[in-house]
Amino acid sequence: MKEIISIKQASEKWQISTRRILVLCVQDRIEGAIKIGTFWAIPADALKPKDRRIKSGKYIKKSRK
Repeated sequence: MKEIISIKQASEKWQISTRRILVLCVQDRIEGAIKIGTFWAIPADALKPKDRRIKSGKYIKKSRK
């Protein structure tokens, strides 16, 4: 069986908030993460997903044609 870690352990490992880890799990962006009841189990060897949030402060609008 693979070793698993909690959201709190993953947040300490990747240095991001537990809330952000929860959002990544819900969006299915952490490979191998599974929900067990109300808890998320994350594989210990899972890689931190790339941050795809917009950081410029501007939203990119697509023009309608």
